[in-house]
Amino acid sequence: MSAAPWTDPSRSIEERADALLAELSLEERIAQLGSYWKRPEIGDAEGFAPMQATFDEGRDPFEEAVSHGLGHLTRPYGSAPVTAAEGVDALRAMQAAVVAASPQGIPAIVHEECLTGLMAHGATTYPASIAWGASFDPELIHEMAARIGADMRALGIHMGLAPVLDIVRDYRWGRIEETMGEDPYLTGTLATAYVSGLQSEGIIATLKHFAGHAASRAGRNHAPVSIGRRELAEIDLVPFEMAVRRAGAGAVMNSYADLDGVPPAASRWLLTELLRDTWGFDGTVVSDYWAVDFLRTMHRVVGTSRQAAATSLSAGMDVELPETSTFPELAAALEDGTIDPAVLDQAVRRVLRQKISLGLLDPDFDPRTTGVAVDLDAPESRALARRMAEQSIILLRNDAGPHALPLAAPASLALIGPAAVEPRSFLGCYSFTNHVLSRLTENGTSVPVPTLEEALGQEFPDARISLARGVGFTGDDTSGIAAAVAAAQDADVAVLAVGDIAGLFGAGTSGEGCDVADLRLPGAQHELVEAVLATGTPVVLVLVTGRPYALAEYADRCAAIVQAFMPGEEGASALAGLLSGRVNPSGRLPIGMPASLGGQPGTYLAPVLAWVSEGISNLDPKPLFPFGHGLSYTRFAYSDLSLSAEEIAPDGSVEISATITNVGDREGAEVVQLYLGDPVASVVRPLKRLVGFTKIALAAGESARVTFSLHADRTAFLDERLRRIVEPGELIVRVGASSEDMTLEGSFTVVGEVREVGDGDRVLETPVRVERESARTIPGTAADVAAPTGAVRSAT
Repeated sequence: MSAAPWTDPSRSIEERADALLAELSLEERIAQLGSYWKRPEIGDAEGFAPMQATFDEGRDPFEEAVSHGLGHLTRPYGSAPVTAAEGVDALRAMQAAVVAASPQGIPAIVHEECLTGLMAHGATTYPASIAWGASFDPELIHEMAARIGADMRALGIHMGLAPVLDIVRDYRWGRIEETMGEDPYLTGTLATAYVSGLQSEGIIATLKHFAGHAASRAGRNHAPVSIGRRELAEIDLVPFEMAVRRAGAGAVMNSYADLDGVPPAASRWLLTELLRDTWGFDGTVVSDYWAVDFLRTMHRVVGTSRQAAATSLSAGMDVELPETSTFPELAAALEDGTIDPAVLDQAVRRVLRQKISLGLLDPDFDPRTTGVAVDLDAPESRALARRMAEQSIILLRNDAGPHALPLAAPASLALIGPAAVEPRSFLGCYSFTNHVLSRLTENGTSVPVPTLEEALGQEFPDARISLARGVGFTGDDTSGIAAAVAAAQDADVAVLAVGDIAGLFGAGTSGEGCDVADLRLPGAQHELVEAVLATGTPVVLVLVTGRPYALAEYADRCAAIVQAFMPGEEGASALAGLLSGRVNPSGRLPIGMPASLGGQPGTYLAPVLAWVSEGISNLDPKPLFPFGHGLSYTRFAYSDLSLSAEEIAPDGSVEISATITNVGDREGAEVVQLYLGDPVASVVRPLKRLVGFTKIALAAGESARVTFSLHADRTAFLDERLRRIVEPGELIVRVGASSEDMTLEGSFTVVGEVREVGDGDRVLETPVRVERESARTIPGTAADVAAPTGAVRSAT
């Protein structure tokens, strides 16, 4: 008997998919668009996803749910604390049942969360996504994603629900930790690296949340998004287009929040006309959990589950996650003519193509042998997690006094604050520890996570370290502050570690559904900081957070301020290394640090009237520390700005070059940033926006010539008629160390006629070339070296 054509690898994917589609009954076709979540009842399981309890009643048991086959299996590893071996056994049993129930023997795609590493018990917990942004290092993100993908592939997983491409607007939003910050180009570049890394190991990456999710009103989870098409296109859509067109992302997940009254799960313009027809996306669109039925229950744009299913499928949705709640109604919708059979077949064909490309329909696929138990927290993975933490931690401020960083082997050190004793503070909301284990009575951590006390003890073995928690992350109990004050008074220096504990839907101070009213430190931590500062002991303020907090009340009184955005399982070691000087800080802010406690929505991507206050408003929106800011233990000089042309055509390019020199006495890494401004345009434009960057390591005395190749497309914007155009006129460029670094500034002019730019083929990136010069011999110390003309940056 000859093999079925869809199992023949010699045939094209399209030919195999069409042959299989023709064999499927209507029920079997609909089953391929569904999913099942075999979740155990542990602790507060309601917190896994929004309004989960609403969908728990009346669920079909697994055997009934897969009776016609299945599209996806939801989170078999990421829902309970099972070992890798236990998870593999359970997955094999489920896959075998799915294959047996399908007359054509079609397995399910297995998906898992992988935002801080694979969400599985015992898997490496890397820094949160906001720390990826702080690293400004695409190669490092690619390496991390490839390692995550290799572990997922070994376990029999096929799709990862990451990365998050949401662009931050309001710092009060709880999910900031899941983003890469407030800039679309930085996010798009890092997301492209993540997608490329994950998919290099055969794992489908899922871009989320498409689109505008982070622009919700007042920073509130799921709140409506009231922005226009221009802002959406120029900010929120940029990283998605980059990851689709540059990295070939295989899946996209919708946003919950409605866009000007239209939920993305129901938007044909978004899911089909833009994503597929314009950008050329050929993967699958999967729903955020229960988002299809939210069209009925939350958005109320349809009246029945059948209408929800038909509306979403017609818009371009392919798969309903995390389980099939509304899509069974598609059969009735076909019968009454609500949807076209061709629309259903198109979605099924996409799912089948994906399964074929994954090898699930190859002759050698055996559900009984899928997945292999591996060490999910191997030494190499922990070393990479440590390197990522070291590259992402930011030195915000450093006084020139004797107690500035790095600490010179203090005789006595007071370690104070809740982040000093609670290792969960280092982990993001989508870590297995905070997502699953935190629901159990005896939770602990999923992997070993050293505390800051343990790490400092190893870093300063001769120091007398006194520990005082002071206060918790939440609540108003201040009874421990007196002990913290006493410890500070008795020490040479106080390391004060405050910040966030991640959780879900109000169970933490940061994370999904953990929005805040203002940007004061949570709980009684403000009172703790004030009390310790009042002792007069030099204070190194260490912030371990998922969002930026307002620091103006403290900044001038701290000897140093260090920002660690949820740095992962090796965060304590990285922080201790930075405090001792073993690690030279190179992280930069992917998001501004506000001065005001008030939650003014707004980022550095601001036009004049959103940035200038004098004579306009009594509120100053400018940050305390700007986007791109970060200090080092060495010093860098910027000099010799040059542009290859004074004028370019509307489809031309210009090269912008500058020399960066390490004029300090130790090796360090600098993030060189290129900003573009459009001083006169036909629509309102931001004062500046990041259009290029590179992170370079320089030895003491070494210089590098950095050249950015800026295409005219990178100057384009949407005009009054929402056409993307390159407009003639002068453009300002700045090369510097932050969004507020004005040291090197030049300009060029676009000459000629207005040029309309196609969305599907425009230039999205700014290539960078780095030419190194040999390190100079430094006589004596760095102070003996005359800095080149330009800015000199240091940690003081």
